[in-house]
Amino acid sequence: MELQGLINLQLMMFLEIGTGWYLRKKNLITDGGKKCLTDLIIDVILPCNIIQSFCIQFNREILYRGFQVLVISLVLQMFCTLISATCYNWVEKDKKPVLQYATVCSNAGFLGNPVAEGLYGSMGLLYAAIYLIPQRIVMWSAGVSYFTESPSRREVIRKVLTHPCIIAVEIGLVLMVFQIELPVFLSRTIGSLSSGTTSLTMLLIGAIMAGADFKTMVTWETLWFSVMRLLLIPMAVCAGCYLCRIDALAAGLSVVLASMPAGSTTAILAAKYNRNEEFASKCVVLTTLLSMIMIPAWCLFVAYLWK
Repeated sequence: MELQGLINLQLMMFLEIGTGWYLRKKNLITDGGKKCLTDLIIDVILPCNIIQSFCIQFNREILYRGFQVLVISLVLQMFCTLISATCYNWVEKDKKPVLQYATVCSNAGFLGNPVAEGLYGSMGLLYAAIYLIPQRIVMWSAGVSYFTESPSRREVIRKVLTHPCIIAVEIGLVLMVFQIELPVFLSRTIGSLSSGTTSLTMLLIGAIMAGADFKTMVTWETLWFSVMRLLLIPMAVCAGCYLCRIDALAAGLSVVLASMPAGSTTAILAAKYNRNEEFASKCVVLTTLLSMIMIPAWCLFVAYLWK
């Protein structure tokens, strides 16, 4: 992606996040509205966005790249799980599960799709949907276990298989592999809903950021986590992709998605299980702000390595 296009994408996201922040401060987006917006994005907008991304001509190159992205994501989730188990033992008891969850579950599920589409077009959106499959599985297994007892295997399978985004991936794969064309009215409906992904996602992130106390946001814990989430993890992915000579598009997408900030669900689960919601919100907001710098930095670095 050209530098000018990347700058324009970042500026657009800044403005949309700022709009969400303003609307929340003016109470035009209430707590109930924020929850409604979250459910709308997860249950409707993102699934439509994912299905739309699979409506392309299928070929061997797509299959090869998709497999590369899936393997990278699987290895990354194992790596993040290892980090979570070893790197936060010095942190206070009520903060440790927050950092562990935010390490294995980034905000790629929300922020990743619009960024992938903005950087790499429909192909980036397609591979992002594949990349996120392992993270969605971990989110409902190891992720939840950080806040409470490990859920049963049956419960994990049920939540994974019934997750709207996983269902959308399954539908999309069938459409792509068998080259099924949807009726025009249905295709246009999905495309219309899909087009709102970026704006609604950025508004939600802005609304979440509005509830943070910026004066006490920067601490040793939040800084250490930010370095881990935005620098060390994508650095490991970048090094692995470079040494294994991964395809440029697959590598670029994987590194960018690995550099996503803490998942917004971190604060939601922390509040639900009484695990320091304020600290969780600070981790989400600080890494989101820093990611506005780190994401383009990683994009430029990957473009330089794979030029």
